[in-house]
Amino acid sequence: MSGAGDKTPAPYAALAFQIAARSVERLKDRDAVRAQMLAQIEEIAGKMRASRIFISQYLGLDVKLVVLPEYFLTSYPGRISIPDFAALAALDMDGPEYEALGKVASAQNIYLAGNAYERDPHFPNLYFQTSFVIGPDGRVVLRYRRLNSMFAPTPHDIWSKYLDIYGIDGVFPVARTEIGNLAAIASEEILYPEIARAHGLRGAEVFVHSSSEVGSPLATPKAIAKRARALENMAYVVSANTAGIADCALPFASADGNSVVVDYKGNVVAESNSGETFTAFAEIDIEGLRAHRRRPGMTNFLARQRLEAFAPIYGGMQVQPADSLIAGGEVKTPDREHFLRLQNEVIERLSRDGLI
Repeated sequence: MSGAGDKTPAPYAALAFQIAARSVERLKDRDAVRAQMLAQIEEIAGKMRASRIFISQYLGLDVKLVVLPEYFLTSYPGRISIPDFAALAALDMDGPEYEALGKVASAQNIYLAGNAYERDPHFPNLYFQTSFVIGPDGRVVLRYRRLNSMFAPTPHDIWSKYLDIYGIDGVFPVARTEIGNLAAIASEEILYPEIARAHGLRGAEVFVHSSSEVGSPLATPKAIAKRARALENMAYVVSANTAGIADCALPFASADGNSVVVDYKGNVVAESNSGETFTAFAEIDIEGLRAHRRRPGMTNFLARQRLEAFAPIYGGMQVQPADSLIAGGEVKTPDREHFLRLQNEVIERLSRDGLI
């Protein structure tokens, strides 16, 4: 993989756009779900345009990156079975929802990042939680599928077949763009340092993080992790949280607040309170980041990595097994309890081996 481009981007503004997710659990068919999602995209576009105008006037910088929250079009699947949710609400990779989002990105001349459940024609009856980035030309420039999930399929569950199709570049993609090198971290994966480190070692400079989490005035695990991932990888984190979840059984504001922008030194430079808001925006200085990375010193954590020392530990141990959804060479469709049963088996094995 080539290094960062010779032309360093000028400073620009990034926005962690805190908007409400809208559940589809009360809708009965795909046509109704699609109509709701397309209407929501149109609504978001208007709010985003007005917010960008304000930010540009306030900072004197163009907003070139907007990050939307986790599963903003559907909310979480709840107890809907995996094949039923895939059929009801998962986006197609070339579907009208991506087309509509692409038109928004093109019309507003931005990189638009977000997160959605997505179907892949290679794996019928499954879906993946996908973080995406769409460029100003309207095309998807990055598609990252979440690797750590509690009750949903991941590429690791079909690892051998997934690698055959997409390779490791498709597992840890980094988009090299005119606003810097972008990579995605999905939801609670901010708590797993290996995810961010893998992207960081592949050149990522800005992590787009879509989340739907409980906001709090206290330092939550995710809030701590966002700063840690930024500091240890010398990268920006632009993290958009939901501003509540509409049309579901949970109280509306159960996942609300604390969207944040963290700089490459681990400093929080902007943070939202609760509700729908554009207030988590900040300047992104890629030139400063690159200068920081190229300076010898104790805080150059990327240049001081000693990866060979850790490779035998990581390579020689299995925790969550790969290919848990492949049986007899075929991909099987799990029930949601599969993942809980698997975790119980892992805990039992690690305990028996004296590791936990």
